[in-house]
Amino acid sequence: MHTIRLNLPQQAYDIAIAPGGIAKLGELMSHLHLGKQVLLVSNPTVFQHYGENVIASLENAGFDVNSYNLPDGEQYKTLASIEKLYNIALENHLERAATMVALGGGVIGDMTGFAAATWLRGINFVQVPTTLLSMVDAAIGGKTGVNHPQGKNLIGAFHQPKLVLIDPQVLQTLPEREFRAGMAEVIKYGVIRDAELFAMMEQCDRLDQFQYLSKNLLQEILVRSCQAKADVVSKDEKEAGLRAILNYGHTIGHAVESLTGYRIVNHGEAVAIGMVAAGQLAVNLGLWEQAAQDRQLALIQKTGLPTQLPTEIEINAIVDALQTDKKVKAGKVRFILPTKIGVVTITDQVPSEQIHQVLQQM
Repeated sequence: MHTIRLNLPQQAYDIAIAPGGIAKLGELMSHLHLGKQVLLVSNPTVFQHYGENVIASLENAGFDVNSYNLPDGEQYKTLASIEKLYNIALENHLERAATMVALGGGVIGDMTGFAAATWLRGINFVQVPTTLLSMVDAAIGGKTGVNHPQGKNLIGAFHQPKLVLIDPQVLQTLPEREFRAGMAEVIKYGVIRDAELFAMMEQCDRLDQFQYLSKNLLQEILVRSCQAKADVVSKDEKEAGLRAILNYGHTIGHAVESLTGYRIVNHGEAVAIGMVAAGQLAVNLGLWEQAAQDRQLALIQKTGLPTQLPTEIEINAIVDALQTDKKVKAGKVRFILPTKIGVVTITDQVPSEQIHQVLQQM
């Protein structure tokens, strides 16, 4: 088991990367001095694979477990779903020492975390991510929330988990499209912070399916990505400055997601599109070389992720949607733009005509 410690002023917690770790969840949680009540939140697909094993692990460690499955999909990441969790928490008399455990991808993690953050003004929360995307990104750092029809994650709270348990073996049952979506976030870490990770992935012939990654490369991807996220969050827990670099590719990506109703492209696909756009903006503004953009484009294509805008979206609609992004400050849209592989800059000085030009090219 490889453990990364995320140290924050108010709380520290472990990110445990452990093959077969789901069977050890109860044991790991028993050392955290939590109450005995647990509400396990998942979706039907993930629960069918791993729910009973998780419940057995928790019960063997002395926890009193109830479970609830929310529907699967970004379109269900709403306040209506959160209300269902509140109702279940009320029915099961969840007290302040209780813990909500999220077993699933980023959608389940975000919703469970938000419910935990707001039930009784905050109860314990544990993340057990089951997608590559949630393992390397969504489960770490305490961002929780739900979508508003006008934008992604506009309603939310920071609520750090007590533990993040990553079991790489669960990726064997992950659909190929969801695996590719996670690779978008891994590429993001390479561009913003880890040129060596980026180069490692360039050496791999195929990155579009779990089976093409060696155990060593998968371990490097998980450890390096989680370490990068932990390092950034430990320096800037609530996105006052540095943490904004984690939004590389997300500015335009979030607009693409919301404008397609969270049904046409998934989060990772949208981020891939957003990274292509951000890279081209950086080239046009003279911030990085076309050769670096070509490397990024080639790596994204190697993962089987999209590099073009969906035909259903109008460019003006994307530009308008950017104004509702939660990263807008004083009416200016902030972009994370690369200057070289492994280094990015934060700017709100991107002319709208440049945005239009890049989007038209895509």
